[in-house]
Amino acid sequence: MVTGVQTCALPISGLIGKKIGMTSVFGADGKNIPCTVIEAGPCVVTQLRTVEKDGYAAVQLAYDETNEKHTSAPLMGHFKKAGTAPMRKLVEFKADFQGELKLGDKFTVADIFTEGVAYVDVIGTSKGKGFQGVVHRHGFAGVGGQTHGQHNRLRHPGSMGASSWPSRVLPGMRMAGHMGNERVKVENLQVVKVIPENNLIVVKGSVPGAKGSYVILEA
Repeated sequence: MVTGVQTCALPISGLIGKKIGMTSVFGADGKNIPCTVIEAGPCVVTQLRTVEKDGYAAVQLAYDETNEKHTSAPLMGHFKKAGTAPMRKLVEFKADFQGELKLGDKFTVADIFTEGVAYVDVIGTSKGKGFQGVVHRHGFAGVGGQTHGQHNRLRHPGSMGASSWPSRVLPGMRMAGHMGNERVKVENLQVVKVIPENNLIVVKGSVPGAKGSYVILEA
């Protein structure tokens, strides 16, 4: 049974999470829906940005507790000021909190999402593919048959520009290079289910990144 959620009226509109993996659930119509399971929160407020002091209003959240020996001295002071244990991931969310929040406040899935229907945006870092050619990276077709005796340009990029003019490679030319390991945002993923006791949220479809990678959920 597919159940959705809607966001509640809190001053923040997102959470930090971790991609657990993919699964599938059956919807009310009996169709099998591919889903991604994300552990979202609990997140701790570690800094408050104000218009008067910083020029903009935002809330910094921290996620995924770690050891002190893996945390630098400046960050340890930052976490001690917030009265929390050291965390691995810090993210700022734009928010107009107007004094409603204080350092050390915690947020979970149940605080951000309530019963109803909703969609979320998920930001992650895509899997790195290394140095790839134009066929894999940009979907070039390559040269198909062995017509007219060609034998050495099956997956080659072809011409990169004219010689006499402009006598240079124009900006934006699609070429071989590093692929993946980029910040990717997927918008309007349907929320299938929320499991508050385990801080889990299940969304329809895939999410960028490998298992165990950090993701940002924006309501």
